[in-house]
Amino acid sequence: MPWRPSEEHIPRASIVRRRQEKHARTPPGACKHLPFRPCYRPPAHSGHDRCAFAPSGYDYHTDRAAPGAGLDHVAALIAEARAEVPEALLFDNGDFLQGNPLGDFAMKDTTRPHPAITAMNCLGYDAATLGNHEFNFGLDRLESVIEAARFPVVTANVTRTSGARLLPPFCLLERALTGSDGRRHPVRIGVIGFVPPQIVQWDRGFLEGVVTAQDILECAAVAVPVLRSAGAEIIVALSHSGLGPAEAGANAEHATTALARIPGIDAIVAGHSHLPFPGPGYAGRPEVDLDRGQVFGTPVVLPGFNGSHLGLIDLDLAQDARQRWHVVTGHARLRHTVGVAPDPAIATAIAQDHAATLAQIRRPAGQTRTPLHSYFATILPSAALAVVAEAQADHVRQQLRGRPEADLPVLAAVSPFKAGGRGGPGHYTDIPAGPLLLRNIADLYVFPNTIAALRLTGAELADWLENSVGIYRQITPGDRDTPLIDADFPSYNHDQIPGLSYRIDLSQPARHDRDGTVVNPGARRIRDLCHHGRPLHPDQAFILATNNYRAAGCGGYTCARPERMVDVGHAALRDIVLRHLADNPRVPASLPAFSFLPMPDTSVTYDTAPSATAYLAELAHLRPEALGLTPEGFARFRLHL
Repeated sequence: MPWRPSEEHIPRASIVRRRQEKHARTPPGACKHLPFRPCYRPPAHSGHDRCAFAPSGYDYHTDRAAPGAGLDHVAALIAEARAEVPEALLFDNGDFLQGNPLGDFAMKDTTRPHPAITAMNCLGYDAATLGNHEFNFGLDRLESVIEAARFPVVTANVTRTSGARLLPPFCLLERALTGSDGRRHPVRIGVIGFVPPQIVQWDRGFLEGVVTAQDILECAAVAVPVLRSAGAEIIVALSHSGLGPAEAGANAEHATTALARIPGIDAIVAGHSHLPFPGPGYAGRPEVDLDRGQVFGTPVVLPGFNGSHLGLIDLDLAQDARQRWHVVTGHARLRHTVGVAPDPAIATAIAQDHAATLAQIRRPAGQTRTPLHSYFATILPSAALAVVAEAQADHVRQQLRGRPEADLPVLAAVSPFKAGGRGGPGHYTDIPAGPLLLRNIADLYVFPNTIAALRLTGAELADWLENSVGIYRQITPGDRDTPLIDADFPSYNHDQIPGLSYRIDLSQPARHDRDGTVVNPGARRIRDLCHHGRPLHPDQAFILATNNYRAAGCGGYTCARPERMVDVGHAALRDIVLRHLADNPRVPASLPAFSFLPMPDTSVTYDTAPSATAYLAELAHLRPEALGLTPEGFARFRLHL
């Protein structure tokens, strides 16, 4: 049952500290700047990928500094914003606990506060909400971690199945702000949080039957008036949700555009999708004003990923006849961390956690006799993906011994988590042949997913692959230099199934959209699909080893349904890969794989990392031609189909 709020649910948060006075702009009354700073990586699950908390500019996968990213760089911008407006408020809208080795190891260490909370306490956050990745380790660990927060954490659309609240839905912050008259005026700011309702599906093992997640828009329509009636003069929504269509469907994952139309919300911090707003990626949308940073007239920021930006919203307030404050005008903008020196206070605050993480990632973890990289993983079979697929399939076979499913062929679906995209030209895996360390395992499998398996037919596997190859743009025969990859399709949703051979017909439109809906029912890109050299029979049964995220149907894989699940336990996939590489240092077996159907006199462009040139021989059959660097720093190649 959807939660219906009442005023007794409204917690009050008193002033954390007194702040310096500052004269502000007209109109009469008070003017206030609200700086916001959500810190998360990309889905990336990394870039358009899933998310990762980055308190410092350090890349734990490569064990070296990563200047220009991380909360320590954002902290310098926060100090700058507070120097301009001492009464600024600081918020986070989720995905701050998990996603890289520092955050992931800390989630398993119950002896110390989580470094994300330590850093956020150090910076004096005013409030935060949860993102979907906060739920990846279960509710018990989540609740114990946020107990150390010296700021309110709110989430309105998640409720325990018992009807009890998981967290406060919202809070009231009482602040004294300096007006244009030079006097300080009390203002009550309501802060409300939302998370995608898909969390129950994505973390089914932890959340199914334990919590319910309500549609963001339905929840907001009820909760915002209650928050206003409880005394909130200004309402800020922390929406861990991307800027989707103006007319969002039921339980929309990306609901922030539609949320901006909800009466009573004065400003929004968006997230989850990682595409910075305001920014050129939203140009041409009629509901968007990029100059003012508004959506349907509401100021909105989405500050990128991995601590790449600080989002600022400036609101000019005035009093009405009842002496209540309201927003007169507002605008939003981003400040990038490029070239910004880090704030050493963050490094000092998490020094012990950082040292403990370095000790972990430098532990031996097996060997590989071949380089493992992802530079071409979206267009070629990849040894890095083959290792993960082999590990998944072997583990599932072991779990099925002595069971009826043991006689079925086992395949594995894998996808490249680090393949550039919004993560930038440094967002790739590149592990040389030789000894492996634990950081290399975290690099091969960047998310804390668990193993899962499905029983599927040959027809369903064919449809699975059709969904996956939506990553490619449609190519007209004879065209020159069409970009091959759809930049809006996340690489972590591009599944490959080593052991199946097939060719991809790029002249066909994608059969599915990015939500898995069939939009071109007559289209088929997958050709000559075979298993062990024989055409795949539509009715043949298979076991597909995958992860909990994909088995829940995420990424538009609609044939992944609960009734198709096969119980193979819930072992962590990183641990499975670690054990496999410790026992199997050999080069992965050469399995049948995919290729593109030839298209004479047709070329495409493909972007990858400049360091990919060391492996360019792997592309020899596509006759690559270097075209220089893109403005973002990618190496662009012309490929001949």
